[in-house]
Amino acid sequence: MPNIKSQKKRVLISQRENEANTSKRSRVRNAVKKYEIAIENKDIATAEKLLPETISLINRAKSDGIYHANTASRKVARLSKQLDALKKA
Repeated sequence: MPNIKSQKKRVLISQRENEANTSKRSRVRNAVKKYEIAIENKDIATAEKLLPETISLINRAKSDGIYHANTASRKVARLSKQLDALKKA
């Protein structure tokens, strides 16, 4: 435990920020899981509806610094590719 007052405050702030980031990352993961379940069930209508919402969550997480830009871009590309493959099949 820190003894300096400013460091005690930083510990509290970093815990709060960690909880917020974990929550945002969890929301993205849950959205991706929902989307992948729709893809797995070959439900194109639901997948098309969920894709923009999922991409929006990923981009928000990217802008908040939770995901690196390349990571977010890769996730979006993979999700889009899954939907395109389902439409072609």
